[in-house]
Formats: sequence, structure tokens, C-alpha cells
Amino acid sequence: MSNSSQQDMTAQLIIISGPSGVGKSTICRELVRRLDNVYLNVSTTTREKKTGEQDGKEYWFVSRNEFEKRIKAGKFLEYAEVFGNLYGTGKDKVLRALDNGKIVLLEIDVQGALQVKKLYPAAKLIFILPPKQTELQKRIDGRGRDDQKDIEKRLAGAGIEIAAAWQYYKYLVINDDLQQAVQEIIEIITKPAGEQK
Repeated sequence: MSNSSQQDMTAQLIIISGPSGVGKSTICRELVRRLDNVYLNVSTTTREKKTGEQDGKEYWFVSRNEFEKRIKAGKFLEYAEVFGNLYGTGKDKVLRALDNGKIVLLEIDVQGALQVKKLYPAAKLIFILPPKQTELQKRIDGRGRDDQKDIEKRLAGAGIEIAAAWQYYKYLVINDDLQQAVQEIIEIITKPAGEQK
């Protein structure tokens, strides 16, 4: 159940980042379940849809040509090329949600987070860390979504992202216990900026 302090909150932009397999999507779904007035953005990508994925649920899947048209039309808040595919955050729905006083969750990578932070200095950047590197490999393997080449690329990228997180992110949360990690993030979101640690 949500308490009244969560219901009285004003618009915020919350960015959740972290390496592949760290549990970002699961954490974001839990935040939506446990907080009132939250809008979880769905990113747009040019990557192929994997088995079981649905358009508008995991991502909005578009062609590279369509993505590039949207870049030219200024439709993205941020975008980046990752592992040969384009990923972006559509501007319209995010701005509408902020105008409506919602807590907006963006699950995006470090490159995208830094682009958004330039536009919205008040955005809270939260980086999710694995308890240890070997755990990350187990989680990526356990998803059964990636081939060996993808797994190697993702693990190599994880080290770079974690190094950037130490430099640019104010909040680092270790996802060793899901409920504890979610609770820590809820505290970050619900505390007024002046009271942050």
C-alpha cells in the first residue's frame, strides 16, 4: 500500500541504469507496482524483436530508417547506438507525464542518462550494481535471451558502465536482494532533494 507522502509527490524524472542482467526491468516493474503516480517509459529500438517480446511492452520496435526519421524530426529526448542497434527515449510521452505531475521512470544506459541530465539537471540518476561480476554473468546466462557473442559484449560493456556510474551517478544501489533494492530506490525518490544523503 502507498502512503500519503508518496501520493503528494510532484513531478520527477528518475533514471535507472545498470549493466545487462542486473535486474533493471524487474526493479522498474516493482516501482510501478509500489508507488502511485508513476509513468514507466518504453524506449524505442531498431534491434530485432526476440521471442516472447511485445511491441510497446519491452520496447517500441522500429526500422533503422524510421528511427533516423524520428531523430531528424527531434522526437527523442536522448538516443544512442549500443551493440550496433539504436535506442532512444521518445520525447512526447515523457514531457506529457511530467506536465501531469508524474514520477517518470526512464530505464536507459549511461550515455542516454547523461544526455537527459544536461536537459534536466534535477533528474535523479540511480545506477543498479550487481552484488559481484560473477553474479552478473549468471543472470545474463540465466535469461536465455542472448547468444554467447552477445553475452561477451554485454559483460565487456558492464565494466565500462560501472566505471562511468562511479563518476556521474549520485545514487548507487546494489541489487543483491530485490525487495531491499526497490525499497532503497523508493526512499531516494520520496525524500525531498534537500534531505538526500
